[in-house]
Amino acid sequence: MKIAFIHNHRAFLPELAAYRSFFQEQSIETDIADYGTEASSGADVYWYMMGFYPRSFDKKKLIIHEYTSASVPPYRMLKDFLKSRMIPRPHFRLYLNEYVRGQMNIHDEVPFGYRDMGIGDAFFKPADTGTKEYDFIYSGNLSARRNLEPLLQVFDTGALKQRSILLLGHDENRLAETFRHCKNILFQPAVNWEEVPAFLSRARFAFNYIPDRAPFNAQTPTKFLEYAAMKIPVISTKYYWISEFQERYGGNYFLMKEDLSNLTWERVNRFSYTFPDLSSWRWEAKIKASGILDFLRQAKPGL
Repeated sequence: MKIAFIHNHRAFLPELAAYRSFFQEQSIETDIADYGTEASSGADVYWYMMGFYPRSFDKKKLIIHEYTSASVPPYRMLKDFLKSRMIPRPHFRLYLNEYVRGQMNIHDEVPFGYRDMGIGDAFFKPADTGTKEYDFIYSGNLSARRNLEPLLQVFDTGALKQRSILLLGHDENRLAETFRHCKNILFQPAVNWEEVPAFLSRARFAFNYIPDRAPFNAQTPTKFLEYAAMKIPVISTKYYWISEFQERYGGNYFLMKEDLSNLTWERVNRFSYTFPDLSSWRWEAKIKASGILDFLRQAKPGL
């Protein structure tokens, strides 16, 4: 059997590396294809990382749709409605969580599972406790939707103007241009996931800066999981998902006020941080729990 993972390359998908490693252990070949080129992959299974793919599918192939996120603004509800009504029916669906499934609002007999975000093995090695190169790090999405400007203003003219922060991710020079006068605000282009732990370990604290609005506040932030797995003290915005996670799994994280008035060097250092057991969040465990391997074995006997 061969699986082709198909997507439009508009989003960073750390799960693709995890899937390929997992299925390699199952002696299942995998490939990554652009939407529209899947026929040349020679795959038996077309696994779509869902955007808006309205055309009909090859009826000879096994089709999987994976929804890693609900649609983002603008017109996010309209986008989800169109996806649920205009995309041909697959053989199996995967959703990030119950929230994403609820947003898609698809009701039919197609089997489905949940595959939440996971943590790669490389992140389970605690960060070095020695001298740090950066006071803070933010890793991940730097788009305008994240509204990082208020946070960076604290490093520009606010309480942390004497402290450094590294932003690790794809910026397109938007933030770098705005804050180019700040020698303490540093930018590093996105790197391969294998390189991320080395950057995280060079920082004293890590920011989980998530807007408290849908769909961001109900979806799992991969970077938060990676920070916590490496036992790097986490400073986070306060929102629905982080509150639910803390109640269920534990851990103690510094929660910023909406106006960031409590974000000072003294307070973040004085805070007592703790970290939960995240062994159940390893990628292998999340993929197994999704039910997708059982589905493939039933669909392709002898696998």
